[in-house]
Amino acid sequence: MKDPIKVLFAEHDIITAAIDIAKEADKLIETNEVGYEKLIRELINFFREYADQYHHNKEEKILFPEMSKRNELLEDGVIKEMLENHEDFRSMIKSIETFLDKKDYTKAQQQLLSYTEALLDHIAVENDEVFQMAESLFDTNELEKIYFHFEDCDREIGMQRKMELEKKLSEMQQYLVV
Repeated sequence: MKDPIKVLFAEHDIITAAIDIAKEADKLIETNEVGYEKLIRELINFFREYADQYHHNKEEKILFPEMSKRNELLEDGVIKEMLENHEDFRSMIKSIETFLDKKDYTKAQQQLLSYTEALLDHIAVENDEVFQMAESLFDTNELEKIYFHFEDCDREIGMQRKMELEKKLSEMQQYLVV
C-alpha cells in the first residue's frame, strides 16, 4: 500500500536533520561569520521550501481537510493548532532573516533555536497524535488516495527540487566540520 503517513514521517526525519544542523550553527558565529550567515540563509531556504512548501502544504491542502471532513471536532482542535503553528513558523523564519540582514547573528541564532524547538514540538504532536488519528480515520483505499494526492502535490512544486533540497542537507553539514 502507498502510505501517505509514512511520507510525512520520512519528511519529518529530513526536517529534523536540518534542525540538528541549525542547533550547531552557533559554532560559526565566533569563527566564521560569513559561513554562519551563508548557512543560516540556506537553512531558511530549506525550511521555507522543504518544510513549508512541500511538507506543510500537503498537510494544509490535503490531509487536514480530509481529516476535518471525517471528524469536525478535529478542525477546531488539534488541526487548528497545527495550522496556527505553520503560520507562527512563517513569522519566525522572517524574524530570523531580519536579524541576519542586520548582522545580529546572536539574535538570529536565538530566534533560530526558538523556531527549531517549536518545530520539534510540532513534529512530536503530529507524529504521536495527528498521524495516528489519520491512520484510524481512513481505510486503506482512502489512505492510498491521499498518497496519490501527495504525489500530485509534490509533482506540481517539483520533485527534482525536493530531491535537491534533501541532498543539500549533507552539504550544509560541511559548514560545521572544523
